[in-house]
Amino acid sequence: MTVHTNPEPDLVGQGLERALARHFGRPVAVEGLRRESGGASRQTWSFDAVVGDARHGLVLRRDPPLRPGAASEGSAVIDRATEFRVLQAAFAAGVTAPEPLFALAPDDGLGDGFVMRRVGGTAIARKLLRDAPYEAARPRIPAQLGAILARLHATDPATLPPLAHREAADLIVGLRGVLDTLGYSQPVFELALSWLDRRKPARAATPVLVHGDFRTGNYLVDETGVTAILDWEGAHLGDPVEDLGWLCVKSWRFGAIDKPAGGFGTREALWQAYEAAGGGRVDPARARWWEVFGTVRWGIICHTQAHKHLSGAQKSMELASIGRRAVETEVDLLQLLKEGG
Repeated sequence: MTVHTNPEPDLVGQGLERALARHFGRPVAVEGLRRESGGASRQTWSFDAVVGDARHGLVLRRDPPLRPGAASEGSAVIDRATEFRVLQAAFAAGVTAPEPLFALAPDDGLGDGFVMRRVGGTAIARKLLRDAPYEAARPRIPAQLGAILARLHATDPATLPPLAHREAADLIVGLRGVLDTLGYSQPVFELALSWLDRRKPARAATPVLVHGDFRTGNYLVDETGVTAILDWEGAHLGDPVEDLGWLCVKSWRFGAIDKPAGGFGTREALWQAYEAAGGGRVDPARARWWEVFGTVRWGIICHTQAHKHLSGAQKSMELASIGRRAVETEVDLLQLLKEGG
């Protein structure tokens, strides 16, 4: 009987040893290498780097070789080299994020990516919202997230790599373009986009660094609270309230619908902490607009993910199952639009 094994961990380990030896200036042993769940295109690998008597807990974030990165997936996603530089700037500004160590080189054979320090905690929403070890942390999370966002938005633009500047009008046009590619009618989303277009806020007075995917599931939490903000691939310049609205989208409450701030608290607690930490005053109407926009955005993402499976472009039960979430967002949108008039 032929036994088929997956050669990828061995290849990743060998590439990491080359990259780490270059970074540390001496031979390095890679131990405990494992690929974390999630991320069909952008992989995350956790491992220990043993350098002499020292052990470093590290994480590799990469696009596999020969796989197109941001260029094929839309301008809303930055490449790993740009993500690394954004993370460098945010970390240097004091944002609660993993420390970035170095970017990969072509000779490493690992594709585009970078290595950062591992941070303790979990991002699994069901654990954070329900498990006993996080009971004391839960009420602290909204204020912590508000303070982190204030610092994130204060990152000096001069320290950032070139990033796209996207305001409300640009994002509406982008979502309409995505709907057009699906080739079938989506009346609820068309209605919501028209509602958003008629009420879109004025351009931000001063565009700031926007995380672009600041939500429950994209930050780590331990027993004390938030330990790191993850997944910076949606970073761009724009309206800071975009991040505040996205965090409050009902889908990111994971069942705790009475606690809009990521499933952990009120919008007001989030906004107050944001303002107290130096963020600008939050206009509730502007924040509501971005929450509606975020709901539309997530619903359309669900449709596009399912379309990849249904069209045969990428057969995946995971992508197919995400499609059902689009119906949930349609219900959420009708409720939001009814409340908003």
